[in-house]
Amino acid sequence: MKLNQMTKPLIFLSSVLFVISFSAFNGDIQIGCPPVLAKGKTAGPPKHAKAHGCRAKYTYRYYPSVKAYYDVNRRAYFYLEGSSWRMSVSLPSVLRVQLGDYVSIEMGSDKPYTNFEEHQQKYPPGQVKKKWAKKK
Repeated sequence: MKLNQMTKPLIFLSSVLFVISFSAFNGDIQIGCPPVLAKGKTAGPPKHAKAHGCRAKYTYRYYPSVKAYYDVNRRAYFYLEGSSWRMSVSLPSVLRVQLGDYVSIEMGSDKPYTNFEEHQQKYPPGQVKKKWAKKK
């Protein structure tokens, strides 16, 4: 009888601790990196200083022929529609047909189009260079 009286509170306590431990974790923790303080601000070094591997890395495939990006981790495309950038899990069929070669780009931003002008100059459509282009 004593065992049953002790078991119920012990199960309850372990259940509460289990729920608390998972509700506190939001999946954005990087071991060894400074915590995020506010939107866009971190406790780490300033932007001009090296972060020694703590800044988030995003890997994109840039398709110069259609001016579109593919985020490898999020499995999402960024493409121009008129004068606005759109994000989608698939490309419009018109763009999908013309994809062609791509170049892999690593950035610290979750918005690859912020460097679009630079990428457009560096990787012009139809000027595939063997050292940076990969076949689809």
